[in-house]
Amino acid sequence: QVQLQESGPGLVKPSQTLSLTCTVSGGSITTNFYYWIRQPPGKGLEWMGAIAVSGSTYYSPSLKSRTSISRDTSKNQFTLQLSSVTPEDTAVYYCASSLRWVQSGTRTDYDYWGQGTQVTVSS
Repeated sequence: QVQLQESGPGLVKPSQTLSLTCTVSGGSITTNFYYWIRQPPGKGLEWMGAIAVSGSTYYSPSLKSRTSISRDTSKNQFTLQLSSVTPEDTAVYYCASSLRWVQSGTRTDYDYWGQGTQVTVSS
C-alpha cells in the first residue's frame, strides 16, 4: 500500500516560490506515476503536473512557465516548486500516484492520495 505525505510551509508571500515535498512510503518513486494536484477554495481539483516512471516531467500548460517537479530517488521523495506565486495560488495541495498515466481532476482516477496541505499566499 503506497502512502503519500506532503510537507512544506503553509504560508508563502506573493512573488516568492512555493516549495512542497511528497514523501512516498510502501512503494518506490520509480515504479509509479506521481502527481501534484491542487484545489483552490470553492473550486475543483486542478492537475498541475507529473513525474513519470522514467523521470520525465509533464506540466499543465497554464502553469508550465512557473512549475518544476523533480524527484530524489535516494529519499523516495518528489517535490513541487511554483514560482512567482499570487493569492490565486492559495489552495490545498495534494500529491497523488497511479500505476497508469492519469491527467484529470477526478479523485477516483488516481490510486493513492496524500492528505493534502493548505498553502496560503499572503503578505
